[in-house]
Amino acid sequence: MKRSFSVKGLAACGVCIALAFVLSFVKLFSAPLGGSVTLCSMLFICIIGYFFGPKYSLTAALAYGILQFVQKPEIYTPLQVIIDYGCAFTALGLSGFFKNRKYGLQIGYLAGITGRFLFSTLSGFLFFGEYAPEGWNPVIYSMAYNGSYIYIEGAITLILLSIPVVSHSIDRVRVTLCSDHTPKSTASMSS
Repeated sequence: MKRSFSVKGLAACGVCIALAFVLSFVKLFSAPLGGSVTLCSMLFICIIGYFFGPKYSLTAALAYGILQFVQKPEIYTPLQVIIDYGCAFTALGLSGFFKNRKYGLQIGYLAGITGRFLFSTLSGFLFFGEYAPEGWNPVIYSMAYNGSYIYIEGAITLILLSIPVVSHSIDRVRVTLCSDHTPKSTASMSS
């Protein structure tokens, strides 16, 4: 019987979600109406996609969004909660669709944060457009506001990923976690 999710994959997802959640508290900058530049917290959700693909990354990203909601719920309408926490954070899981591409982690990361940006911009326009400064188009304001913190963190993360020791270390972990080699049991080795 084939399992939907492997134990190794679920354990790795749990570790990555925990790292992302802890790093979401390390804020380099907080925006006045929500959103912040954290110490690479989105990276650990996107790494799940790079390691295991979209099934794992979308599921883990949704779980991360639920944790973000539990941590600091901002509720204006049910639709706003779905877009801000369900859709925006789950979009980080788009990274899994680039798992097997050259520079898959970087491309997947950009896809994930862009998905988050699009949903956050939609929410900003629909629910927070009234906060746009006078003379600003609410869509442009939402794009500028959300892009400022999402893409600043994205740039910091991509710079970090361009350091060879960092990218090689992530690749080594990926090879270790995703190899199909199962260690032989002691019983089969002795026979």
